[in-house]
Amino acid sequence: MSDPKQGFDLKRALPLIAILAVAVLGFIFLRDYLTFDTLRENREALIAWRDANYVLAAGVYVVAYIVVVAFSLPGAAIMTLTGGFLFGLVGGVLLSVTGATIGAIAIFLAAKAGLGETLAAKMDASGGTVAKMKKALNENEISVLFLMRLVPAIPFFAANLIPALVGVKLRNYAFTTFFGIMPGSVVYTWVGVGLGEVFARGESPNLGIIFEPHIIGPILGLCALAALPIVIKAIRGKSALPVEE
Repeated sequence: MSDPKQGFDLKRALPLIAILAVAVLGFIFLRDYLTFDTLRENREALIAWRDANYVLAAGVYVVAYIVVVAFSLPGAAIMTLTGGFLFGLVGGVLLSVTGATIGAIAIFLAAKAGLGETLAAKMDASGGTVAKMKKALNENEISVLFLMRLVPAIPFFAANLIPALVGVKLRNYAFTTFFGIMPGSVVYTWVGVGLGEVFARGESPNLGIIFEPHIIGPILGLCALAALPIVIKAIRGKSALPVEE
């Protein structure tokens, strides 16, 4: 058996290659289907199906969310809105966060097996600035991962892949994913709860609401809280340095 740290292993990379291939195909063929118009046109059928098969509908929704995230398909925002539309705020948040976390773990494991272990080993062996940056990240995994999830400007697929490529621990990744995406999920699920009225007016939901001051303010506060351990550790590190005479 080949050592994954010694070089590229095609067999280990196959899951990641498959994910990337499906992601490209999904972007080409599905982007016109996972839209507000599709949800608007099928909302009555979806509500009727949910009312007749609530548990099944919830399960199918979670599986669909897992597939969307694991294969980086377009439509994650639509999926979150749909969760609020069909299952309410609490149910929608729990189902969407669960599906997104499982999907993120799937792509994390595929990326880590395919490239992450090899790349992380090369970073450690390279020395210099790259190795120091990786070491700093690994020493502050929880804080950095929370920041990657909380900052709205970081694409979700990037926050899924980058940690795998620098060798973060799976348990930290899963923990910070579940709780780190929750604030944003609450916002979009909340918007989804009111979709019925939005569609009735012939309008589209405002996804830019997350950047409104009363929404982004608390999220930035959480970002500051997540960054606090990094700042404290940096200050302590400086104070521990020997003073030259």
